Amino acid sequence: MVGLFKFSKFSLLLFIALALLGWACGSNQESSKPKRKPKIESLADLGALPKYVTDPPGNPTSPEKVKLGRLLFFDPILSGSKDVACATCHQPEFSYAEFLETSIGVGGMGRGSKRFFLDPNDIPFVKRNSQSILNVAFNGIRNGEPYHPDSAAMFWDLRTRGLEEQALFPIRTFEEMRGHGYEEDKVVDDIVKRIKAIPEYRNLFAAAFGGQSDPVNAGNLAKAIASYERTLIANNSRFDQYMRGDSSALTTGEKEGLNLFLKAGCAKCHSGPMFSDFKLHTLGVPDTPNRPETDAGGDNNYGFRTPTLRNLRYTSPYMHSGAFKTLDQVMLFYEDLTGGKIENPKVEMYQMDSLVSQINVKFKDIDRIVEFLNSLNDESFDKSIPEKVPSGLPVSGM
Repeated sequence: MVGLFKFSKFSLLLFIALALLGWACGSNQESSKPKRKPKIESLADLGALPKYVTDPPGNPTSPEKVKLGRLLFFDPILSGSKDVACATCHQPEFSYAEFLETSIGVGGMGRGSKRFFLDPNDIPFVKRNSQSILNVAFNGIRNGEPYHPDSAAMFWDLRTRGLEEQALFPIRTFEEMRGHGYEEDKVVDDIVKRIKAIPEYRNLFAAAFGGQSDPVNAGNLAKAIASYERTLIANNSRFDQYMRGDSSALTTGEKEGLNLFLKAGCAKCHSGPMFSDFKLHTLGVPDTPNRPETDAGGDNNYGFRTPTLRNLRYTSPYMHSGAFKTLDQVMLFYEDLTGGKIENPKVEMYQMDSLVSQINVKFKDIDRIVEFLNSLNDESFDKSIPEKVPSGLPVSGM
């Protein structure tokens, strides 16, 4: 037994020595391998917007639908208290977004930065920053992939797909358009009854959805608004012209900024013709001070959808919480990310998106990148507002 024990002990020590030697050799082999460099995206990962919009099979466009949808978009008849329209938070002069961190929906008065809550008030601010409706017809579009507008990603948290589904959500949301006195699952039916009582709307629905015995219904309401929103496009920016072959459309500084944008890793998320991968990413963006509770995002892990970078000049403030008023502040936020700083104290390092480690925004490059981002602006879109709406209420709300 003693001999066996000595032999076993010797064998064990020999095994450990050989194992350590093998590990050391393996480590040396691993360290001798060249480290894989992060992929740097190219111009091919971006793209020009299509010249024409694709309609979903179930909702082909028509002038009658667009006319009806436009009036509905600007008519506060869609809100519980008849004081808020879609256009209250999506204003033409701000590229169909709004110059507030987070919007004031029902219970407010005024427009833009001058909008305020009526007193007394027990309705909170809208949860997130108002995203631009401009170019939302192209949501979900990706290079080299089939485009299906009826399944396009919507909202900061991806909770709906397609404009038709999206159109009715604000009407159901308490602080956006519903307000007090209406149940979430019944408010749309109540709004439809209101609209049916207006002769002009009955005629407009009949013209837009001919052949239906009862055209004033929730489905057609959503289809009309979606049809109008698909006309709100700005697809001829100087960047689009550059991507279509006009090399003089960008300045030397903008071309340099484009290269720095790609080198910094921005296109890992801001890619394709809409400069968005339409996915959720956790970046530790600060919460809005307008609401007391933290916003854990679409995945309960502080993930929010990558926003488009188009027409940024007119859609400040930025991020889901409206935390940053200028593009320079946004870029400084990403520079801090590069240095490992997390702005939101509720977010832990393990929650952060893995792509963060591949972002490398340098302070010296910020001005040039912002210069490039301004080449994505295009003011040639419909900013017109109806003189009146069929309800007779104030156009765009109070």
